[in-house]
Amino acid sequence: MKKILPLFFLFGSMVLGAGVCFGQASENTYNLIPYPNALVPQQGSFTVTAQTKLVVPRESKVFQNEVEQVQLLFSRSLGRPLKLVKRETSNAVILLLDKHISAPEGYQVLISPTQVKLVAREPAGMFRAVQTLRQLLPASIERAGVTAGALVLPAVQIQDAPAFGWRGMHLDVSRHFFTTAYLKKYIDVLALYKFNKLHLHFTDDQGWRLEIKKYPKLTEQGAWRTFNNQDSAVIKMSKGNPDLALDPRHILQKDGKTLYGGFYTQAEMREIIQYASARHIEIIPEIDMPGHMKAAIDAYPFLTCGEAGWGKTFSVPICPCEESTYTFAENVFQEIIDLFPSQYIHLGADEVEKTTWANAPACQELMQREGLKTVEELQSYFVYRMQKFFKSKGKTLIGWDEVLEGGINSEAVVMFWRNWVPNAPLLAAQNGNKVIMTPNAPLYFDALPDKNSLQNVYQLQVVPRGLNNQEAKAILGAQANLWTEYVPSENRAEYLYMPRMTALSEAVWSKERNYGNYLNRLKNHYPRLDALNVHYRLPDLEGFTDRMVFTDKAVLTIQKPLESLNIRYTTDGSTPHQTSTLLEKPLEITESMTLQVAAFSPEGRMGDTYTIAYEKQTLAPAIKPLKTIPGLTATYYKGFFKNTQAMQSVAKPTETMTVEMLKVPETIKDGSFGVQFKGYLNIPEPGIYSFYLTCDDGGVLKIANRLVVDNDGLHAPLEKSGQVALEKGLQPFALDFIEGGGGYTLKLLYSKDGSQPQPIPQSWWQR
Repeated sequence: MKKILPLFFLFGSMVLGAGVCFGQASENTYNLIPYPNALVPQQGSFTVTAQTKLVVPRESKVFQNEVEQVQLLFSRSLGRPLKLVKRETSNAVILLLDKHISAPEGYQVLISPTQVKLVAREPAGMFRAVQTLRQLLPASIERAGVTAGALVLPAVQIQDAPAFGWRGMHLDVSRHFFTTAYLKKYIDVLALYKFNKLHLHFTDDQGWRLEIKKYPKLTEQGAWRTFNNQDSAVIKMSKGNPDLALDPRHILQKDGKTLYGGFYTQAEMREIIQYASARHIEIIPEIDMPGHMKAAIDAYPFLTCGEAGWGKTFSVPICPCEESTYTFAENVFQEIIDLFPSQYIHLGADEVEKTTWANAPACQELMQREGLKTVEELQSYFVYRMQKFFKSKGKTLIGWDEVLEGGINSEAVVMFWRNWVPNAPLLAAQNGNKVIMTPNAPLYFDALPDKNSLQNVYQLQVVPRGLNNQEAKAILGAQANLWTEYVPSENRAEYLYMPRMTALSEAVWSKERNYGNYLNRLKNHYPRLDALNVHYRLPDLEGFTDRMVFTDKAVLTIQKPLESLNIRYTTDGSTPHQTSTLLEKPLEITESMTLQVAAFSPEGRMGDTYTIAYEKQTLAPAIKPLKTIPGLTATYYKGFFKNTQAMQSVAKPTETMTVEMLKVPETIKDGSFGVQFKGYLNIPEPGIYSFYLTCDDGGVLKIANRLVVDNDGLHAPLEKSGQVALEKGLQPFALDFIEGGGGYTLKLLYSKDGSQPQPIPQSWWQR
């Protein structure tokens, strides 16, 4: 141990994450994600061979599980495990216990030309060290039965520990089901990137996925369904993308019906829990109550307040006013508690349709007896009773941030997801609750990714602004959620979460972040993901907008984001395939046309298809209105609109206002609405201008009465772009925007002549 102590003094005198550390990663030597808190490059390297020994001193026997992980890592390539010895020697990988390491999950990796030392105080820290070692090895080590060649490790000294204790990912197995084998694959990827929590959403309206022995109909009936509207949607979309097809392994024929579904037996889940535990990942089960319970209610109708089915917005919930409901809930959760060793049980408690409660005599009687004034307080009554039951079993309740609305005990953990209620983390912290950050933008990974998605995740503010030092201590960390209403296959799931997962891993682990450096390191992770058969989303193609404009001719030039990719295109409207025309050099465009462009990896994986519409335009002449003043006119329509065109059906707007620049007026508090912005842009010089419109939900931009960006419809935050040719002077501006409910995003940037997109100067806005 004496040889290790000087390293602590070295790290104590340096700035963690300093530029010298990040600079080394650009040399493709230390491509670690998440990046360590302190990394000092050393001279030389260490080569693992069949003669290398694995040293586990007597005091390191606490790391027996991690010994197995090291052996698993090397035996894939060497064909056999390393020889195990107890006494330190050269040409060895050595696992050392160091009780001086104080940080939870903290570790050191010390690689010299003669030895590799992995040092930790606790098994979780040692396992994180093994994952760092794994990432330093060639990607080919991930392929079982494939000879990796020389297993060379660069010499380095690393000291590391996580910034946050909650580093989580989520998977919804209710809406669409995933095999036990896939859960293990998912866990393996989580482990590689140092996540330590897996939140499994087992139940919802669309399916009950976990065996409960006392209530067998929950899975006999609740785990199966005829195709619903989400299934029909993905079946339709799968004609253009096979990753959106329903997995045939989860479809069966019964009593003349085609059924979709599946569930995990308790024995299967016990095996999954053990598998995750060996990788120091805690599985947090979610059994969603009192809402999102239609699958259970259809099997056991006594659970409602007399009605079933769907309410105005969500499904009818279970009844919190009958003791039979609590008997059911406690019986279910007792089996969950017996099965899952996790400290936490997630109750859900979000999006509850409370109309049946307000109308039920039993609820009116209960509310009067308990002094409850609102149905929100009635929900809190249910949550508190479940929390009391969990506490009696030594468990901690987690609920979505709606649990704050009727009041919540300070011992519950709040999972913040609603961006449009930005003060929820502060209110929870002030109430004494611990908080897990999982804001729907950018951490709902079912939302379609665009070229900004990685950066949005990477720059996540884990501790929200506005919290003081004491309140900041309430933030446990963050996790991303993958809801699967429209995620019917494993390939589709991986496309959505990877590589965004790697950005989150660094956001919750690394104390210092550098986005440009992260992107360089990420390029070297794609071969590892290929070896692991992870169907990640290929990097974005750039150098164009969705709508391209030229006055004489244009040249399409696309730089490969990865050198190994091939870029192919079509001009007949068909989707590119592996034999389509190769874009090997800049392509000259002289006439209006539309191209379909896609990248292909050497393994045949296809990236997103980009539609690039080229239009030949003349410069739009400026207009000369009688008089203008700064700002824009904002015409507000209250209501729910599926697209911007639907606003035209409203006879009279709710209100007309003025704004200084493009933003939704602060007086608009409704969840669903539409706004039409009109005015002029004062263009400073003639030319072709690019505009980048990010909307949640939909937006359509017209400039000079020409369509520039069509980002219409109901969707999560998504950027679309376009160009327009403009003369200098005032140009008519019109943007229609809709919000379907749940917090909005509206951002417009511009660029000219290949410059970086930037906000439109306030002086340009005129009305």
